[in-house]
Amino acid sequence: MLTESAVELLKTKYIQFNNFDFIELDPISIPHKFSKKQDIEISGLFAAILAWGQRKTIISKLEELMHKMGNSPFDFIMNHSYNDLKPLAGFKHRTFNDTDLFYLIEFLKTHYSKFDSLENAFYPKESNFEMKQMLIAFNSYVFSLEDYPHRTRKHISTPAKNSACKRLNMYLRWMVRSDEKNVDFGIWDTIKPSHLICPCDVHVEKSARILGLTQRPKADWSMAVEITDNLKSIDADDPVKFDFALFGLGIEKYFDAIE
Repeated sequence: MLTESAVELLKTKYIQFNNFDFIELDPISIPHKFSKKQDIEISGLFAAILAWGQRKTIISKLEELMHKMGNSPFDFIMNHSYNDLKPLAGFKHRTFNDTDLFYLIEFLKTHYSKFDSLENAFYPKESNFEMKQMLIAFNSYVFSLEDYPHRTRKHISTPAKNSACKRLNMYLRWMVRSDEKNVDFGIWDTIKPSHLICPCDVHVEKSARILGLTQRPKADWSMAVEITDNLKSIDADDPVKFDFALFGLGIEKYFDAIE
C-alpha cells in the first residue's frame, strides 16, 4: 500500500518532469525533430534501442545516424540504394553495430511496404491481449525475415525471457501517451495508455523500491508489472505517466539528499 506522502511526491514530480525542459537532454529529443508520423516512429525506435549509457553520448550517436539517413529516416528506409547504405557501414554504439542496423533497416522497409504505421508491428491479431503477449509477438515479428543475424536479438528484448523490456516500454510510452505537455507523442490509438508497462531502469528501480512500489529482488518483467500495477492505484487509465516522476527522482538524486 502506497503511503499518502509517496502518492503526493509522485504527483508533484510528474508535474515537474513532464515538460519540454526534460526533452532537450533525453533521447526523446531526436523524434521531436520530426513532424511526419513515420519519421517519428522510426527515429523513436532507434532512439529507444540505442538508449544505453550516457544520455549525451546516446543523443550524439542518434544525431549521427539521422544525418547519415539524410534527416529523413522514412524516405531513406523506403527508397535507399545500395550505395546509400555505404555511409552507415561502421556505425556503432556500445554493442549495437552496422550488422544490427542494416537488418533493422531491412525489417522496417518490409513492414512499411505493408502498413502505414509501426503500431501494426506491436499487436497480435487476437483482439484481447496483454502487453506481455504484445511484446513477445513484436519480437517474433521483427525476427521473421530469413537469415536474420542472431546477434541482433539482444537489442530487441522480450518478456518471454523475463526481461523488463525497459527500452521497448519506453518507446511505447512515447508513441502512445499524450497530454497537454506534448512530451510524449500520442500518435498511436489502438494501444491505450492503460496497456503500458513502466520502463524499469536503475533510476526507476531505486525510486520504486524506496516508495514501496516493488519488493521484487531484481529488475525483470515481474518487477515492471508490479510497479505498474501499484501505479494503477493512483491512475488506472495512465499509470506510466509516473515514469517521469520515478526517473526524475533518480536523476536529481532526490533520495540521496535525504538519506
